[in-house]
Amino acid sequence: MRRITIKDIATEAQVSISTVSFVINGKGEKMAISPAVIKKVQEVAEKLQYRPSMIASSLRTGKTRSIGLIVEDISNQFFADLARVIEDEAKNIDYRVFYCSTGDDDQRCEELVQSLLQANVEGFIITPTKNLEKSIDLLLKLQKPVVLIDRYFANQEVSHVVMDNYEGSYSATKFLINKGRKNIAVVNTKSEMIQMKLREKGYTDALKEEGIYDEALTLHLDYHTDEQSRIDSIAHFFQQNPKIDGVLFLANYMGLAGLQAFRGMGYRIPDDLSVISFDDHDSFKLHTPTISVVAQPINDIGIKSIELLMSQMTDFDSFTVEKVLKKGTLIVRESV
Repeated sequence: MRRITIKDIATEAQVSISTVSFVINGKGEKMAISPAVIKKVQEVAEKLQYRPSMIASSLRTGKTRSIGLIVEDISNQFFADLARVIEDEAKNIDYRVFYCSTGDDDQRCEELVQSLLQANVEGFIITPTKNLEKSIDLLLKLQKPVVLIDRYFANQEVSHVVMDNYEGSYSATKFLINKGRKNIAVVNTKSEMIQMKLREKGYTDALKEEGIYDEALTLHLDYHTDEQSRIDSIAHFFQQNPKIDGVLFLANYMGLAGLQAFRGMGYRIPDDLSVISFDDHDSFKLHTPTISVVAQPINDIGIKSIELLMSQMTDFDSFTVEKVLKKGTLIVRESV
């Protein structure tokens, strides 16, 4: 179907192309066009189902009304749910969102930042990879609004919205201790990103306070390994440490791999082993028994990130950098 143009509207409404242009860009009254003509042009545009070209609009105004959202993995339920909230909030203010996944790869993330710059997005919401500081510094130098989510760089003055990862992990570990578990393992990635380090520190501090910390009960997995390798590594770790009676997974994809490992090993949850994972997932709700989680405040993070981004987009010269910490929720199910 041929795209309707302002020339088509002008022909149908029997007015000039410039008149149509002024009306559809909201400048009819300013250009002294009569209310009757404005109404007629609007009615014809609606009748012909006219949709303005975003490219033409951006060339004319310098604005694309678009936001670049760069996350680790859009297929991960946490990021998918977060993206949905951000998209809904953006839609409420008539902005579009371009999604990108980095796969936790620095080079890929840098390429995505450059691509979105070329697309002239007006702001960035980013889950940064570990070496992205220079790219973020570049965005700030270019006066591009930026908000970081899920993780941040401690020494960089950039607005961010994250969960209180330390507190979430600390509270979950204390909960396991209060349930009588004394040999509690943790499964983390080899990541140097701050959110994962804070989660592990919360776990470690909670156990040290009780005098039951055992460094041997910490397993670090490579983020880039495939799922079967994760399952095998977790199974081997638990076979080597049969005394483990509780475990905290610091990300949902590790928790899902762990459940498959435990099934193969014949573990009974929670009789043999209590399980808590970070980041809720539909599979945790459907699993028998249901799995306890430290749930991130996804709605709060998504809404606040758009709010902070808009404050920069509205007045980049005078906005205040905000570093927002949101409290997570321990959802207790049948696995503890």
